[in-house]
Amino acid sequence: MSLDALSLRPIGVVRTPFHEKFGIPRQGGVVDEVRAVVELRPPYDREEAWRGIEGFSHLWLITWFHAGKGERGLTVRPPRLGGNVRLGVFATRAPYRPNPLGLSLVRLEAVEQTGCGVRLVVRGADLLDGTPLLDVKPYLPYADALPEAAGGFAPDAPEARLEVVWSDTARQQCAQWAKVHPDLPALVEALLARDPRPAYQQEAPGRIYGIRLYDLDVRWSVADGEVLIIEIVSQAGAPPTAP
Repeated sequence: MSLDALSLRPIGVVRTPFHEKFGIPRQGGVVDEVRAVVELRPPYDREEAWRGIEGFSHLWLITWFHAGKGERGLTVRPPRLGGNVRLGVFATRAPYRPNPLGLSLVRLEAVEQTGCGVRLVVRGADLLDGTPLLDVKPYLPYADALPEAAGGFAPDAPEARLEVVWSDTARQQCAQWAKVHPDLPALVEALLARDPRPAYQQEAPGRIYGIRLYDLDVRWSVADGEVLIIEIVSQAGAPPTAP
C-alpha cells in the first residue's frame, strides 16, 4: 500500500443531538449529559465484535471530521486562548488537520441489541450528528490516565461558569419536548453553563444566540454572568409526540 494513498472504511456513524458545530463541547467527556448512539455497519454490528466491551467504563472513538471547512494550514487559533493566538496545528486538537481525524473519550452506558444487530450508547460525545466512525478502542486507566502529565495551554478542564435561568415560556416548551428527548433539560443547562459563545463575542450583551439540538432551536442570551433561555422551538413547527 502506498503511503500517499491510504484507504479507510467507516465501521459506523455516531448519532448525537448536534446538527451544527456551534454548541458542541470542545472535548469528549466534558459534558456527560450528551447522549450519543453509535450505529454500526455490518459485519461490525455483530455481537462477537463487541464481546467483553461491557467490562470497560470508557471508550476512545476514532472518527472522521466529515463536515470540516476552511484551509488545513500549519497553524490554528485555539478557542481556549480566545481565538487570538496562533499555535501549531499539532499542538492543538483543532478539527482542521492534514487528515481530519477525531479522538473522543466517551463513557459507555449500554450495549444494546437491536433487530439489526448491536449498537452502543455512550455519554460525553463531542461530535456532529452523522460523524463517520473509524474505530473504537477501550480506555485503559493504567496507560491512558497520567496525572503528572503536562497539559500545555489547557491544563484544566473548563468549568461551568454561567448561571442558567429559564423563562416561563422556555420551561413549558422544554417540558413538552422532554417527552420526546428526556435528557433535554439537563443537556441544555450543561451546555449553556459552559458558555459556548466564541471568545470574541463574550462582550455582546443583549445578543440572542441559538443552538440546534435534535430538531429544536434553543434561543438564549447572556447578561451579567447569567444565561436566560428564551424559548425552544421546533424547526419543523410540529408539536412534540411522545415515543
